[in-house]
Amino acid sequence: MTQQQSAASPLSTEMQNAIDACMSCHTVCEEALSACMTMEGQTAQTQIMRALMDCSELTRICADLVMRRSPMAAEMCTLCATACELCAEACMSMPDDTRLIHCAEACRRCAETCRTMAGAAM
Repeated sequence: MTQQQSAASPLSTEMQNAIDACMSCHTVCEEALSACMTMEGQTAQTQIMRALMDCSELTRICADLVMRRSPMAAEMCTLCATACELCAEACMSMPDDTRLIHCAEACRRCAETCRTMAGAAM
């Protein structure tokens, strides 16, 4: 059985878009977190690193809940969107870092997709 199939019915386009956006955001956050861990000036980056960790974990969990059509998926999408927005803001606090700018963009896309999913019936 593939990711897009289930015993009941295939995932809707909106569901698949949310899963894809969450997994993409998760990956980018993990890459940015890894890069932050090697930068100097850790004190200034603590807030960014926390936001990256929160966003990374919540996007992964959100994708899992949507894939299995959990009754909690809509609520998780709302929480995920909030985490993504906070992470994007944190990343934008270092506008000279292209990795963080790329991460902020992925977070914003994911937040938008998750807000759409949260408002849709699952």
